[in-house]
Amino acid sequence: MNLQDRFAAVRIMILGDIMLDQYWWGSVERISPEAPVPVVRLDRTSVVPGGAANVAANVVGLGAAAILIGCIGTDVEGSQLKQHLGSNSIDHEHLLEIADRPTSVKTRVVAHSQHVVRVDRETINSIDSATASKLVERVRELLTGADLLIISDYAKGTLTKTVLESTIESARKRNIPILVDPKGKDYSKFKGASVITPNRREAAEACSLDEHRDDVVATAGRRLLDELNLKAIIITEGEKGMTLFEGSSSQTSFKAEAHEIYDVTGAGDTVIATLGVALAAGVPLVDAVRLANTAASLVVEQVGTTAISSQRLFDKFDANSMVLTASD
Repeated sequence: MNLQDRFAAVRIMILGDIMLDQYWWGSVERISPEAPVPVVRLDRTSVVPGGAANVAANVVGLGAAAILIGCIGTDVEGSQLKQHLGSNSIDHEHLLEIADRPTSVKTRVVAHSQHVVRVDRETINSIDSATASKLVERVRELLTGADLLIISDYAKGTLTKTVLESTIESARKRNIPILVDPKGKDYSKFKGASVITPNRREAAEACSLDEHRDDVVATAGRRLLDELNLKAIIITEGEKGMTLFEGSSSQTSFKAEAHEIYDVTGAGDTVIATLGVALAAGVPLVDAVRLANTAASLVVEQVGTTAISSQRLFDKFDANSMVLTASD
């Protein structure tokens, strides 16, 4: 069975903060006479799944099945999100709709391929205990059909301590690998996970280190690996690539492959989705990170939130050499 077929046999559960990414595309021809700001002539608008929903879109783009769990509002944006999830072959029946909590929306105004401004509409307070209990129950019901769990934390209030502890415990009891894209400074809430994928700034903050230290990646990576008892940690560094830490002293660096970086929006979603699908398909960790690094290089070369596809990935990456190393 080749790697694409292995991907197609995988089912990934994604739990986290779900958002709608909205884009206003236009052009700038003058500066406003009212204030020193550009006047954008609007040409078109578009919407795509964001946050944990973008992770799911990447999973499906790679040919795997996605089980998406999270919260949205009972509003127009929530309806739009469900519509777009459906058009991306992502089932939205496991989303909790909350009447008094708006769907998180990020609106980006883009002119000449450059972000002019971003407007966020959201509530970042933690979900209430009743909603948290419903989420935990839904996770437990559906975990038996998953090969791997991805936790996508955007600090929007979905992943409370109760939700995280119960979810991680349930996955560990079933021997399901747990991947986390973390937010915040307190990573103890992710203890019990298999792999976490912070960026350089996030890892530095979690360890109370100066992001600009020359050794910040090595220091934070080793410290978090030990303190959280992880199987591995992958620290992403944008144009500098990413670094994998595993075991007692193993450290592997991967150079960024993008020729031009136009937009890093959603790159972290692509990394963890690709990593998760590859690992669930039996790809060894180092090769899975290499695939994730290649996938990230493809999405940052486009403007806007963009999901990877298996065709684009394998067109660029020679996956044939990995087929024999993938476990049966």
